[in-house]
Amino acid sequence: MPFTNPDAEEIKALLQRVNSIAVVGFSPKPGRPSHDIGRRLQGFGFRIIPVRPGISEGLGEKAYPDLASVPERVDLVNVFRSGKYIPEVVDQCLRLGIKNIWMQEGAEHEASAERARAAGMNVVMGRCIMRDYLRLCLG
Repeated sequence: MPFTNPDAEEIKALLQRVNSIAVVGFSPKPGRPSHDIGRRLQGFGFRIIPVRPGISEGLGEKAYPDLASVPERVDLVNVFRSGKYIPEVVDQCLRLGIKNIWMQEGAEHEASAERARAAGMNVVMGRCIMRDYLRLCLG
């Protein structure tokens, strides 16, 4: 059976209960989707935590090379990496007890989404977090 996303009400509830969002694959380049969406979510009041090796900050926040290096609780992991990297991101989330993962459009891995859900995580895949926030929470 193929992966299916939560319904609109569940996605809305998820977005309304999270505060800190770790952006895995954050780009320091303003024209990149991970940067633009992170900046816009930050403007809506979310705490954005950039996760990318080789940078020290992003959007005025300290950046971390991986999820395990983030010293605070992460409410949701928003993934902007190619699907081939998703299994490791899901592994990190499961090891760290992170309960929510959002795989942006283009950052999809069906088997990892199923594995995360089977382990008790809330999973959204193949959708844009910013578009859903605008439509479901501000619309």
